[in-house]
Amino acid sequence: MSQVSNKVARGAALRRFVPILDWGARYDNAAFTSDMVAAVIVTIMLIPQSLAYALLAGLPPEMGLYASILPLVAYAIFGTSRALAVGPVAVVSLMTAAAVGNLGLTSPAEYAAAAITLAFLSGLILLVMGVFRLGFLANFLSHPVIAGFITASGLLIATSQLKHILGIEAHGHSLFDLVGSLLSHITQTNLITLAIGAGSVAFLFWVRKGLKPLLLSWGLGPRMADILAKAGPVGAVAVTTLITWGFDLQSKGVAIVGDVPQGLPPLTFPSFDADLWTSLFGSALLISIIGFVESISVAQTLAAKKRQRIVPDQELVGLGASNIAAAMSGGYPVTGGFARSVVNFDAGAETPAAGAFTAIGIAAAALFLTPLLFFLPKATLAATIIVAVLSLVDFHILRATWAYHRADFTAVLATILLTLGFGVEIGVSAGVVLSIVLYLYKTSRPHIAEVGLIPGTQHFRNINRHAVLTHPELVTLRLDENLYFANARFIEDYLLARVAKGGIKHVVLMCSAVNEIDLSALETLEELNRRLGEAGITLSLSEVKGPVMDRLKRTDFIQNLTGCVYLTQFAAMQALGPVDGSVPVCAEQGDAA
Repeated sequence: MSQVSNKVARGAALRRFVPILDWGARYDNAAFTSDMVAAVIVTIMLIPQSLAYALLAGLPPEMGLYASILPLVAYAIFGTSRALAVGPVAVVSLMTAAAVGNLGLTSPAEYAAAAITLAFLSGLILLVMGVFRLGFLANFLSHPVIAGFITASGLLIATSQLKHILGIEAHGHSLFDLVGSLLSHITQTNLITLAIGAGSVAFLFWVRKGLKPLLLSWGLGPRMADILAKAGPVGAVAVTTLITWGFDLQSKGVAIVGDVPQGLPPLTFPSFDADLWTSLFGSALLISIIGFVESISVAQTLAAKKRQRIVPDQELVGLGASNIAAAMSGGYPVTGGFARSVVNFDAGAETPAAGAFTAIGIAAAALFLTPLLFFLPKATLAATIIVAVLSLVDFHILRATWAYHRADFTAVLATILLTLGFGVEIGVSAGVVLSIVLYLYKTSRPHIAEVGLIPGTQHFRNINRHAVLTHPELVTLRLDENLYFANARFIEDYLLARVAKGGIKHVVLMCSAVNEIDLSALETLEELNRRLGEAGITLSLSEVKGPVMDRLKRTDFIQNLTGCVYLTQFAAMQALGPVDGSVPVCAEQGDAA
């Protein structure tokens, strides 16, 4: 019997680490049909995006296609989201360009090798985080910081692509450098390139909003109208490529993609140069965390709509496997894309197999369609990027945080300005540091409320907000924060200042909101207990949570406490400062909530 149980346990563990064994066992024809339809739509969308994002990363366009084949298969095996579409995305492409660009490499082969190594490093970091269940590290990136970073990145990306729209040279990793470089070369604008780029931008914006309603008005079914609307970028690619070829616009200064190698991704290996790994590690860590946060946010949002479950630590493994697969097949760092995943979800994807089918479609494109891309204008790809990333720009977060919490507003604004002014890595790093600093500042000055009893109840509320009953010899302070090294001195100063007003015989710390007391805070409580005792004032605690009480009992603090530990604040008031004439009775030492 135990052997059967062990076998079942091993099978469950294997299915947890390899989710395809779970959903694959229940795969049927209905799911296959839904996944195939979704794969067709996403493939149509992903082909021009893959090429464009590789261009954004400063890499050959085929690397975008390569990064959209094996990574999707790896995620289908190890990922837990039924709708997440993995591949190159705008923000990670920009971060790749910044990371590899900082190395000062001049050879295209070295540049590509560094991007492959970056993908491998990112994959290793994600795998380690998944195996050791370190997904909580992503929590250090607050939502306001992420929103500010993505908004600033969207502006940076769109600005960086204007050089392709104008047909000029421009360089820089910050908004000021890019704008300055663009302005210095603006007189060299190629008008034909500008016409192609601006026309493509206008067409793609119209496709997003106006094509589907138009097709529906012509009598097309919703599914076919949706597929054709998603194929808008493919239409722009086809038309501008034909125009460039037919009118020989290359000879008139229009930059084209040129020769794209035909065939499946090659087998590649990352560089194991220690100096290169050292140079890329910080960037790989940021890319891993940013990619994971973006991916898990999308995955959980879509899963909630179908009451499905996402396992964050397994998502780390899935994304790690995808990035290692990208490194082994000539790609660069990948993650789950927002727009692509939403399209996958709306198209009816039922399982991660939709991603694997998409990979087959991209592989077919790499095998048979790449010769057709020779005359594709880079301006068209730039237009694809601009239209995609401008949807990420959302300044509403500034207004929302200003109205709700000024500290969050500071974090968002600083992240936006630093990202625009100094580049993506400094921007997101500063955002993380600022979030932590602001958290420490806020918790180092916790809200402390003096509370009293609401008449006719056993509830206690802030004396400055409610009409409550108090006792002149009793002060009850509700601590609305965990007690730790950063706020211990603040709490001590606040309490001593309060009792210095005189007439106080008892102090009760109401600990209903306290989940943790660290050693520094414990030492502060011991010192307060001593100083108040010398002044003839007792110190008591109320509503101490069980886990906190368990730790306090391991010390001699409870035994040396001049007052008591009360189960409820009402019991403390009845004992120390009765308002109904009852006789004070000390509660048993050690009571806890």
